[in-house]
Amino acid sequence: MKAPSFLRSTAVRDGVGLGVAVGAAGLAFGTAAVTAGLSPAQAVFLSLFAFTGASQFALVGVVAGGGSLVAGVLGALLLGARNTLYGLRLADILGWRGLRRAVAAHGVIDETAAMTLPHTDRASAREAFTATYVVLGAFWVATTLVGSLATDRVADVSAFGLDAVGPAVFLGLLWPRLRDGDTRVRVIALLGAGVALAATPLLPPGVPVLLAASAALVGLLGPAPETVPRTGRATVEEGRP
Repeated sequence: MKAPSFLRSTAVRDGVGLGVAVGAAGLAFGTAAVTAGLSPAQAVFLSLFAFTGASQFALVGVVAGGGSLVAGVLGALLLGARNTLYGLRLADILGWRGLRRAVAAHGVIDETAAMTLPHTDRASAREAFTATYVVLGAFWVATTLVGSLATDRVADVSAFGLDAVGPAVFLGLLWPRLRDGDTRVRVIALLGAGVALAATPLLPPGVPVLLAASAALVGLLGPAPETVPRTGRATVEEGRP
């Protein structure tokens, strides 16, 4: 049986697969939110309108630990600030304007950025972003609802390890770039990881991630890496009279 026409694009298939896999982690957030004292409606509201994953966990973590709602919100906003950096890059790649750009801004997160950035043509980039955003968003909200309603029936949802799905998938998306990248890419990655690990015990949630971004400054040092052409066409054409 042939796959539906909308799944024949590699960008769409990858986005749908990632959306289903990571969206399942909403179960963990739903139970964590209700355990922290939020109602199922409040948990779903956060997943629908905040849609930031790690920031949502940070908020309920602060509340569950006895912190104020204000402190939880500030921590979540700080952790979500990294999405602004994604947005600056994605705005150029996607090229949307007006209402579509405003709607897309809601979906700028780690996963949509990771699925979109590898595509060099605008059509594939838009397909990857839209598929990931729509599927992940739908599954995230739906599983948040299921998790929040099933809290009383599940003794310890953390035993399923769903909170590790997102980071594991994101690392899998980044690995090809680390494997095929030059020495500078590896140095930036290792330096960023080191900064985040060193700062995590000392600083509030969100700050280590932002500090880790400073590792990208290494890219400004030394000559720019050479760009290797994907085909030999340019070389052949250059030799023509």
